[in-house]
Amino acid sequence: MSTAAQSDFAVFNLAAFEAATGANRASLARELDRICRETGFLAISGHGIAPEVIANLSAKARAFFDLAPEVKHRAAPPYAGYPYGYLGPGVEALAKSRGVDSPPDLKESFNAGPLTTPPGMTDKDALSFCFADNIWPEGPEGFRPAWEAYFTAMADLAKRIMRAFAEALELETHFFDPFLKNPISAMRALNYPELDRAPPEGQLRAGAHTDYGSLTILLPDAGSRGLEIMTPEGTWREIPPVDGAFVINIGDLMARWTNDRWVSTLHRVVNVPPEQGGLNRRQSIAFFHQPDWHAEISTLPSCVGAGDAGKYEPVLSGPYLMGKFRKTVM
Repeated sequence: MSTAAQSDFAVFNLAAFEAATGANRASLARELDRICRETGFLAISGHGIAPEVIANLSAKARAFFDLAPEVKHRAAPPYAGYPYGYLGPGVEALAKSRGVDSPPDLKESFNAGPLTTPPGMTDKDALSFCFADNIWPEGPEGFRPAWEAYFTAMADLAKRIMRAFAEALELETHFFDPFLKNPISAMRALNYPELDRAPPEGQLRAGAHTDYGSLTILLPDAGSRGLEIMTPEGTWREIPPVDGAFVINIGDLMARWTNDRWVSTLHRVVNVPPEQGGLNRRQSIAFFHQPDWHAEISTLPSCVGAGDAGKYEPVLSGPYLMGKFRKTVM
C-alpha cells in the first residue's frame, strides 16, 4: 500500500497483492478492507492492462465526441429508456437515481453493454435491457474493436478485483465467482464539453449519485479535475487522477452484500471555478461491473453481528439495476 504523490488518496497495488503469500497477503487484504470501510474509493495500480489498449480507446472516444452532433445522434437509442447508444447533453440527471430533482447533467456519453448473450437466456427483461443490442457508431474507424478490447480487459480486471475483495472480507478467494458467470456489466465513455460560461447554480457536470453495481473502474483524463466524493465527515473531497492507475469505487450492490461494512460512496463531477480550469473539457471511461442478471444479492453472514438482522432484503442484480437506471432518464 502506498500513497499517491498527487494526494493522500489510497493506491492499492493489485499485482503485489496477487503475488503475496501468507501473512503479507493477509495484511494487504486487511488494508483493502480498511480502505473500503472508510471511503469506498481507491486507486488500483499493478493492474496489468496494456497501455495501448487504454490509449487506443481514449483516442477513439475523443474522436467520436468530436464528430458533428447529427453524426453522433445516428447512434442514439431508439427510444427513451433504451440502455445503450449515444446520449447527448440534457437527457440524463444522475441525482434523480436518489430521488433528488435536479437539472440535467452537463455531459454526453456513449454506452454499451455485454458483448455476448449467454446461451439459454430467456428472461424477457434481461434480453430487452442488459442484453439488448449495442448500437455502434459509424465512426471513427476502429472504434468498435478498441471498445471491445478495453471492455474485455476491464471484465478481466473486475474479476481479479472481486477476488481481492473476497479475501478482504475474509472469504475464500473465489467466493464471488458463481455470481459472475455472465456479468451484465456496462461501459460508458463520458465527455464533459468545454463550457464558455459558468452554468446556472445547481447544474453540475454529473449530479451527486452512487453507482449501482458491485464496483466501478474509472479512467479519467490525466490532470482532469472535478470528481468529488462525500467523506464520512459529510464534506466533499476532490479525487484526482493517479498516474498509471484506475480509480475504483464501491457500488450499491457491494454495500448491500456487506451490510454497509463497505460504503457505496456518494460522488459527483462539479464545475471547478474557471480560473482553475473548471470549464475545460473532461473525458472519462467508466466500466460498471454488475453480477449476473439472476444473481441474488443477500447480506453476507460474516457482515452481520450475532443476533442482528441485516439492513437489506435480498435483491436480484438485474431487476435492481434496471429500476435504478430508469430513474435517471429525463
